[in-house]
Amino acid sequence: MEKIKAGGGVIWRREGDRLQVLVIYRNGVWDLPKGKLEGKESLQECAVREVAEETGSRELPNAEEFLGITIHHYKEGDIMIEKETHWWKMSFENHDEHFEPQEEEGIKAVKWVDLTEAESIVGYDNLKEVLFRFRKSYS
Repeated sequence: MEKIKAGGGVIWRREGDRLQVLVIYRNGVWDLPKGKLEGKESLQECAVREVAEETGSRELPNAEEFLGITIHHYKEGDIMIEKETHWWKMSFENHDEHFEPQEEEGIKAVKWVDLTEAESIVGYDNLKEVLFRFRKSYS
């Protein structure tokens, strides 16, 4: 089994009295932006870079608070992968920026949704757990 480390983010904004998060649509599933660690970058630097790349943002997000780690497994060809993702709560200074999905990563859409909707549409249980941790950071 090959082990890799990654970073990701829950990007949030307030829209009136609603708390919204940015989700991406990748490979037929609503997801949160995340990606593999590169070179000598820190896990937080990785998370910031990956969020900007996958959402097509011209601006780097601000990493505000560590939300913990998730681990999931998947197969890539004949190799089993264990991916350890480190998550941060993040925000953009310009919440109204136009986002462009990173199509070469299989991302078809990027959109703001209310937190409650995000919790119901994300396609993986570990992402529901990350969103639960995010929600707890506001209680």
